[in-house]
Amino acid sequence: MVELGPLLERLLAGDFLCAVSDDTAFRRLQDEATRERLDAYLRPLNRRLASNDEGSVYFLAWRQLDEGARDQLSRQLAETVGSLLPMLEWLQLVQEALGRDGPVSPGDVLKPADFSSRCEDNQGLRERLERLATDPFFGSQSEQLDAQIKQVFKRLRERGYLRQPHADRHYFIATAKIDYLIELVRFIRDEEQLPVDDQAPETQERLL
Repeated sequence: MVELGPLLERLLAGDFLCAVSDDTAFRRLQDEATRERLDAYLRPLNRRLASNDEGSVYFLAWRQLDEGARDQLSRQLAETVGSLLPMLEWLQLVQEALGRDGPVSPGDVLKPADFSSRCEDNQGLRERLERLATDPFFGSQSEQLDAQIKQVFKRLRERGYLRQPHADRHYFIATAKIDYLIELVRFIRDEEQLPVDDQAPETQERLL
């Protein structure tokens, strides 16, 4: 298991691994024998390797929901739910600002400069971006458009939704964690266990 150590560390740290975030790790996880070895190691930790329905992203899930797992899962869920609405609004804003037919997909290239030019010429988009950037999830405290966009992209990169291949080049690539997010929203919508539909029905309908 020594050779799988770095991969295990990333998974245990909560990373979502896909072809964009780490192509080498993702290809290793597509190997059934490797997945079985990882699951055997993770079993005593009450964890298991999981993926979304499309198999485009891998992450860790709990094997059994004992009391400790439930407490941690509740904290994680609360944090995730707190990010759902601003993330849905961001996905919708991308779709409208860039004239896309559908939501962002893994591998899509996004450039902050494109957002800046579109929002400068559209007061409605500019106001929506300002509200989004100052949301606690993104946490911008600037009144400048470029600084707000920079903070939004920085936060999305920190959360694993975007990858910046080169620090000195201002473009980002969407990761498959976005697939996981959309799948989670669909689950919540279908199960009707959380009030996300009541708070943002129009955004969800446009996206999903």
